[in-house]
Amino acid sequence: MTSKKLAIVTGANRGIGFETCRQLAKKDIQVILTSRDETKGKAAAEQLQSEGLDVSSYPLDVTNAESIEHLAQFIRERFGKLDILVNNAAIALDFSADGSSVFKAKISTIQQMIETNVYGPLLICQALIPLMQINNYGRVVNVSSGAGQLQEMRSGYPAYRMSKTALNSLTKMFAYELQGTNILVNSVCPGWVKTDMGGPNAPRTTEQGADTIVWLATLPDDGPTGGFFREREAIAW
Repeated sequence: MTSKKLAIVTGANRGIGFETCRQLAKKDIQVILTSRDETKGKAAAEQLQSEGLDVSSYPLDVTNAESIEHLAQFIRERFGKLDILVNNAAIALDFSADGSSVFKAKISTIQQMIETNVYGPLLICQALIPLMQINNYGRVVNVSSGAGQLQEMRSGYPAYRMSKTALNSLTKMFAYELQGTNILVNSVCPGWVKTDMGGPNAPRTTEQGADTIVWLATLPDDGPTGGFFREREAIAW
């Protein structure tokens, strides 16, 4: 058991997820960095440990229900609670010229992205939010994108857009069902960030991309829930 707050960040061996782990750990939060590739996850955690941070790794494939249950069982047995969940793991398979038009969108691509970007966070929330309910404390941050905003919906990478719009709907549903509790659920758009997904031309650093995620992950008890945020400000759905 631990008196420190405990956080899980999915898809965290690199990019925004990795930086989120670093920033949370710098706030004296115990962090479990999850990664589909166990070796990469372990190496990432060891790098943060070398900075004096309380970060450990655990393998997690968000498309595998059994893998998610293994993580939930590990948290239950080892810690008996969970305080923070950052659903960061995601894929983008249609960030290319071929994926630019909804007329050319392939169902197989959409299915693969929905499985990772929507079903994954849904199953993780179903498995891990009950561990927050034990102490009536939790902060859930779903890493979304402005590409999923209905108000700003355009063409281009339709599968990615659909997956992020669907993720935002999960945020609203979980927040609604958790009304009256101290478990706050929000979506965040980290902006266009220099990562493997964002590419080298992105204007924002991973530090900037992680800032609002960490802010939402450490909200006070009277903080917002069921919202969509960018740069610590609410944005339209």
